[in-house]
Amino acid sequence: MTATVIRLVTHVELNEARTTPEQLDVSARLEAELSDGRALVLLDDRGWAESALGGGDIRAHLTAESLAEDARTVVGPDEPYGDETHEQAATAHWTVLAERLASRGVRADPTGLASLPHDVVLGARLRAWAGL
Repeated sequence: MTATVIRLVTHVELNEARTTPEQLDVSARLEAELSDGRALVLLDDRGWAESALGGGDIRAHLTAESLAEDARTVVGPDEPYGDETHEQAATAHWTVLAERLASRGVRADPTGLASLPHDVVLGARLRAWAGL
C-alpha cells in the first residue's frame, strides 16, 4: 500500500535570539503527515516577526488562534506576484508541494493537498514564552 497525505501540520517555534517582550520572532515548518505515520518536511524556510502597536509587551495580544492563523498564512499560498492572479499563485504553490512529495515517492494531487486539514502545533518554547 502506498502512503497518502492525510493532513498538513505547521510547527511554529520561537526564535529566542531575536525575540523580546516588544517583538515576537518565530519560524514555521510545514510538514505532510502520511497515512503510514511518517511526516515529510515540505517547507522549512518560513516564519514571521511582529510587534505590538504602540509598543508594550506583545504577549498581552497573542493568542493560540492568532498564531495559528498567521502560521497558515506564512506557509502559503503566497500573494500573487506581478500579473499573476490569486488562483494562479495558489495553483503554483500546491503544485510545488505536490512535486516535492512526488520526489519522495508520495503521489499527491495539488487540489487534494489544498483541501486537507491543516493543523498548527505551537512549540514548547513559544507556548512558555507567550504564556499559552
